[in-house]
Order: sequence, then structure tokens, then C-alpha cells
Amino acid sequence: MPVSRRALFALVGGLATVLSLTACGGGGETASAPAASASSSASSGPWKFTDDRGKTIELPSTPTRVVAQVGSAAALWDFGIRPVGVFGPHKLPDGSKDPQVGNVDITQVTGLGNVWDEFNVEQYISLKPDLLVSGMYEEGVLWYVPEKSKDAIEQVAPTVGIMLTGKSATQVIERYAELAQSLGADLNAPEVTQAKARFEAATEELKKIGATGLKVLMMSGGPDTMWVVNPPMYPDILHLTQNGLQVITPDKIDEGGFWESLSWENADKYEADVILYDARTQALTLEDMKKKPTFAKLPAVQAGQVYPWRAETPFSYQGYADFLEELVNNLKQAKKLT
Repeated sequence: MPVSRRALFALVGGLATVLSLTACGGGGETASAPAASASSSASSGPWKFTDDRGKTIELPSTPTRVVAQVGSAAALWDFGIRPVGVFGPHKLPDGSKDPQVGNVDITQVTGLGNVWDEFNVEQYISLKPDLLVSGMYEEGVLWYVPEKSKDAIEQVAPTVGIMLTGKSATQVIERYAELAQSLGADLNAPEVTQAKARFEAATEELKKIGATGLKVLMMSGGPDTMWVVNPPMYPDILHLTQNGLQVITPDKIDEGGFWESLSWENADKYEADVILYDARTQALTLEDMKKKPTFAKLPAVQAGQVYPWRAETPFSYQGYADFLEELVNNLKQAKKLT
């Protein structure tokens, strides 16, 4: 039986409750500067794209006013496409941008919502969008598009869904590249090709680290729960395991397939040389997790071999080059403990 969207959010977001997100700020804000169009180099002819729902979108001309969930917006931005609006975590309480929005200039886009279940439909309509883009963790369900307003949103403009679950990072990046190219992006632009070379070089370094046999636990923390990730469900972790990193697979996975939920008292269930923790704003901080006695006593914690996992890294070569370079540099410092 498929999990509900709210349950899926709790699993993927690594949270005990959706309400804990409200501190991240509200949405519906207007950009302080005019939003840029998607691309000035797009073809003037008919546009066609088949998304990962098997849905073919055909328009008389290439979309230039794109609205995207922050992960999709960040990926498209790095390929040269400039959305006019975003939804999902993009602004921190202090007004600075959330890391999940990547290189997007949030002063140049309109924010339609900053937390789960928040999407300003009236403001979306006012943007006169040609296209909405979002990733999907669940088949056919657009990430951060609220169920309550889904029908109204889909009546405004066509939607594109890019599947994330069960795909490798390379596969997802290539899909966003394909979409971006259809929207007018130049995949041979120096910033793209240089980032791809960095991504490939960091992947080769990752293979060397994998050969050392380090055992890695990847997790997210909530007030009462520690979630241990199930590697095949995540594009970023799948990229790590496919290139030799030994990431622990939990043996009692929750419904939905994303995690095993543990109480903090059972945080020592799995032995690991390294812990990679969910560094997103909605997850418990490392400092707070260290206040959990069992977690604090773990060998990796005692040895200082606990490093950030940049969950929901933008699916672009720039995003993944940054992610892998940081990870490789951290793992090079780690030693076998088990």
C-alpha cells in the first residue's frame, strides 16, 4: 500500500512532524527585482517534452515563464534556465537563502511558498506561467505541490515531473539536462562542461575511498527519532554506493522504503566508521543530536568522524561537484573504527 504524501514527507524530510517547519518562514513573497525569463535562446517553434509520468506536454512555443520546486529550480538554474517563481524551502528565518535552492538568486524570483503544504495559487496565476516543474519521490506525485490545491494548480499551466526515487544522481542530472536543453539551455557552455569535469573527477576520488572499506551510516534526526536511510531510494546515495562507498542498509525498513526509524536509545544499532547526517534546516542539528546520550557515545561521534550529508543537493553538475568534493575531502580524514 503506498504511503500518504504527508507520511512520505515525514520519511524523506526526516521530521517528526510537519509543524516543525513553520519556523522556516512563510511563503508568498514577491521578488524585489523582476524575475528573468527562462531563456532567451529557446526555439521559437513548437515545444514537446515527455516527463517521467509518461506524460507528453506539447505547446505551440518553448516555455519561457517556468515555475519550479526549489530542487528543480536549482538544477535548471545551473543549466542556464531562469525560473520566474519557486516553491519549497528557499528562505531561512533570517532572510538568507536556504541551501536547498542552490545557486538561484532568490531576489530575482517570486516565492510561492517556503514550507510544506504552502503554495500561493493566486500569486502563481499572476506570474502567468507557461510550465511548472517538480521532482517526484512517489510515482505521479509532484514534490511540494499541495494535494488540496493540486487540481487548481494544474489548470493554470502544464506540469513536468522528474522521478527521483530509485534513480542514480547521474540519471536524474541527465533528465534535468534534457529538460533544460529543450527550454533553450546550452549544455556545452563552459560553466556546464567544467562542472561536469569536476563531478567526474570527484567521482573517481570517491572510488578510491570506497576501496578503503569505510563503513558509512547515513541518517537524519528528529526530536524523538533517528532515521537510517535506505540507500537505493536516493539518487545521491545510489551514486555513492554505485561508486564503491559502503553505506549501511538498514534491516528493518519502514513502510514506503525510505528509512528505518529508531528511537534515540537505539542509535547504536549499526556499527559505522563514519556518520553522514542530514544537514537540511528541517532536520535536527549535529549539536542537538550530540545531546542524545546513545548517539554521543557512538565511535564515529567520539572520533569526530561525523560529516554533513547535503540531502537534496541540486541535480546539476555544479551541485554534485560541490557535494562530492566536500564529501571526499571529509572522508579522506576518516579512519577505520570497526
